[in-house]
Amino acid sequence: MIGRVIKIFSDFYYVETDFGIVESKIRTVLKKQKQEICTGDFVELEQFDKNSMQAFISSVKGRKNLLTRPKVANITQVIIVSALKEPDLSFEQLDRFIAHCEYHNIKPVLCFNKEDIVNSDDLKQRIIDTYSRLNYDILFTSALQKTGIEELRPILRANTTILCGQSGAGKSSLINAIFNETRLRTLPVSDKTKRGVHTTRHCELIQIEQDTFIVDTPGFSQLKFDFLLPVDVQKLFVEFKNVNNVCKFKNCLHINEKGCAASEVVKNISKSRLDSYIKFVDEALEYQNRISKISVKNESFVKYNKNKLITKISNKKRNLSRKTINQNINREEMH
Repeated sequence: MIGRVIKIFSDFYYVETDFGIVESKIRTVLKKQKQEICTGDFVELEQFDKNSMQAFISSVKGRKNLLTRPKVANITQVIIVSALKEPDLSFEQLDRFIAHCEYHNIKPVLCFNKEDIVNSDDLKQRIIDTYSRLNYDILFTSALQKTGIEELRPILRANTTILCGQSGAGKSSLINAIFNETRLRTLPVSDKTKRGVHTTRHCELIQIEQDTFIVDTPGFSQLKFDFLLPVDVQKLFVEFKNVNNVCKFKNCLHINEKGCAASEVVKNISKSRLDSYIKFVDEALEYQNRISKISVKNESFVKYNKNKLITKISNKKRNLSRKTINQNINREEMH
C-alpha cells in the first residue's frame, strides 16, 4: 500500500492513504540504512492493521525535490508569508527565503499578510517597486479580515504548496482563513520581543481538496549562506542572471572589483536587494575561509610505474625505511 507522509511526530510517521491516516513506524532495516523520511514523501506500507490503523514503512519512493530547510519533499511551489507589521517587515529575511527558493529552483510567490494594520501605502509601493520587476508574483492579504484569500485559492489549487516565513507572519492564520475554521493554533506577537511566537512545532501537510495540499511549517529566520562559495551567491539573485555576459572576470563578485564591467547592472539593483546580496556573500566568504583552513591534501597510495599501477609507500613509511637502512649500515661499520 502506497501513502504520503503528512506529519512526523517523535518516532511516528502519519501517512495519508486510501483508508485514512495510518500511524506508522519505520522498519529497522531502513534505520540501519540511515534512510531519511520527510514530510511529503511517498512511502510503501506493509503489515497494515485496519483495526488499529497502524503499519510499518518498508520503502521510500523517489522524490521530485527536497527542501532542506524546512525539510519537505515533493512540493510544487513555495509561498513566502511576510508580515507587513507586527513583526516589522525585514527585507533581508525575505531575500533569504527567496534566495533559498532559487537555490532549489522553485519560483516563490510573495505573500504579504496583515494588510489591515498598515496605514501607509509607501511600504506596499516599495515592495511592488522592488519585486514586481523581478517577475515574482505578489499578493497582499489579511487573515483577520479575510482579504486576498479568494485570490490565494487558485494559486494553491492542484499544487503541494509550502508556506514559509518568520514566526508571527500569520501562516497558520491564513490556513485557518482558507478553511473558514480555527484549524491551527495561533498566538499574538510577543509584546516583549515584538517578534512572533512559535505555534507550529513541526511540518504538517494539510489537504484542502483533491490534489491540493498546504505544508504548514515552524517559523524561523536563521537561514545562512554558510554552505556556498561566494561566486555562487549571485546565482540566487535574478538581477545577476546575465551579468556574466557583461563581466569577463572569472569568479568576479561584482561588488567593488576594479575593472568590473557589470557596475552599471549593479547600480540598477535596489538598495535592499544589494545589501542582502553583500551580506550573503560575506557569509559565503566565512564558509570559504573556514574550509580552506581545514582542507588537507590527501596523499595518494597508488602510483603508475612503467604503465603499471603499483602500491605507493607512504612518506612516513619511506622515511622509516630509510632510517632503518642507515641504522643497519652504521651497525655494520661498527663491527
